[in-house]
Amino acid sequence: MSAPALPPLNVPALLRQHNLRPSKGLGQNYLVDEASLQKITAAAGLGPSDTVLEIGPGLGSLTRHLARAAGRVIAVELDRKLIPVLENVLAGFKNVELIQGDILELDLHTAIRVDGYRVVANLPYYITSAVIRRLLEHGPRPACLVLTVQREVAERICAGPGEMSLLALSVQLYGRPGIAGHIPAGAFYPPPKVDSAILKIDMHPEALLPAGRIERFFQYAKAGFSQKRKTLRNSLAGGLRIPAEKASRLLTEAGIDPQRRAETLSLQEWGRLVEQEDRAG
Repeated sequence: MSAPALPPLNVPALLRQHNLRPSKGLGQNYLVDEASLQKITAAAGLGPSDTVLEIGPGLGSLTRHLARAAGRVIAVELDRKLIPVLENVLAGFKNVELIQGDILELDLHTAIRVDGYRVVANLPYYITSAVIRRLLEHGPRPACLVLTVQREVAERICAGPGEMSLLALSVQLYGRPGIAGHIPAGAFYPPPKVDSAILKIDMHPEALLPAGRIERFFQYAKAGFSQKRKTLRNSLAGGLRIPAEKASRLLTEAGIDPQRRAETLSLQEWGRLVEQEDRAG
């Protein structure tokens, strides 16, 4: 027999009861649509043995669904004022651990302690890229990330050569992104100005580049995208502060036309460029 459906949270009433208002500065748009909450939970593919890290639980609408599906939920909330509300809403769920803090500063090894955990988050739009990089580069290795982000951001992360960005490279180096569904602005309270997407990132067993080349990879990629309208020959020369002739030679020896632009290169081509630079010394 399946468990009875969770009664929806009355988010506006909860906010009034605790004399709270959604903070624009913290990007607080609470997801209130039950179908969307269920869609996110399903995308995470949770089972009773799974540990979930939820970032920004807000008032606990999604946390309740995660707690029913997973064995353990660690919910990290930045806004101190929301903790009493969360403690009340989640009182019946003994497998939820609340942490008040900043996910960008949290010691993930201490909080999580296991590889293969799953991340689920309705991310404030303004910290999307910073959080993704933090989770992919620090702490125990997650198995997958299920993130509610701006629809345009999700599409940019999933882009291929021709429409690549530094953010897409940052994610695709560590995992395979895909869009698991869409959420209209009206599913939130208050509604944001744009629609959202459920972005699922399945992690690669290891990063697609050796650890010793990753820092150099990002130096090259940041230089290439720093002046997107310029050719790679000129953007790399400016960004890396090397002669244009050297940039041109490195690109040519890596099999890349120096007249191309950064957004046209695949992740593998960026990796080849860094490898060529190592060989050249």
